[in-house]
Amino acid sequence: MAKENHTIKSEFILTGFTDHPELKTLLFVVFLTVFLITIVGNLGLLILISKEHRLHTPMYIFLGNLALVDSCCACAVTPKMLRNFFSKNRMISFYECIAQFYFLCTVETADCFLLAAMAYDRYVAICKPLQYHTMMSKKLCIQMTTGAYIAGNLHSMIHVGLLFRLNFCGSNHINHFYCDILPLYRLSCVDPYVNELVLFIFSGSVQVFTIGSVLISYIYILLSIFKMKSKNGRVKAFSTCASHFLSVSLFYGSLFFMYIRPNLLEEGDKDIPAAILFTEVVPLLNPFIYSLRNKEVITILRKILKKEKSQKSLKQMMSTIH
Repeated sequence: MAKENHTIKSEFILTGFTDHPELKTLLFVVFLTVFLITIVGNLGLLILISKEHRLHTPMYIFLGNLALVDSCCACAVTPKMLRNFFSKNRMISFYECIAQFYFLCTVETADCFLLAAMAYDRYVAICKPLQYHTMMSKKLCIQMTTGAYIAGNLHSMIHVGLLFRLNFCGSNHINHFYCDILPLYRLSCVDPYVNELVLFIFSGSVQVFTIGSVLISYIYILLSIFKMKSKNGRVKAFSTCASHFLSVSLFYGSLFFMYIRPNLLEEGDKDIPAAILFTEVVPLLNPFIYSLRNKEVITILRKILKKEKSQKSLKQMMSTIH
């Protein structure tokens, strides 16, 4: 019987947002709207960058990859969450649960490194403009982008591999809207101390390294801004840096709260608000913060729309003549 009680659960039940059933329709509409805007905004930006040769620069290559991982993040979490709002069966299999966490952990870790790479790119562009093309070569850009995805996969593999040392013999209710690693630790019949320690060390290392890179880059950028003689230039640079730093702060702040805080296994009710920030809000905001405030992107979009409008008018004129 003891052996039978310690078999791995084959299925779990996601109970996130079930405390307020009267709000399920409103929450469904809100999250569906957020999901659609996120996908359209990020994929639209990715398509624009891939098609426009003028945007094939390191900054936009990083931005395109950021848009890709933000889209993947939304796709990893939101469809299942939307289905569960009106589904009586909120079950998720053990292997589906692991796959969801693996995919999400990969893209979020890659996101961390891409944000650090983008901050370094802006540092070189603002502080060392004459050396930009030498320091930010195409080869380095590809290496940094590839490294972000490799780091994401390795980070996920470590935690997923350690999940198989756990047994789940008690409740199978996950107090979350997606299958995260911390609720699984809370359900384990085996002491997850090793898993928790490895999570703290590796997640902490990733965040300290990438946050440190971002902070150092922005400190040098701000010092350069203070040296600018043009008041309009300082205001514009401050505005851009402030919006970028807001997005970075929301993303890293929510991740830090989720995975680096003390007593990770004791505060399950506080996971959901932080998770909403980095899985829903930040991917929604990034296309607007990083591109729609960018004059180069706006100019290209206007030219494309103007060209399409003129082509449509020409077709109407030709059809009228014929």
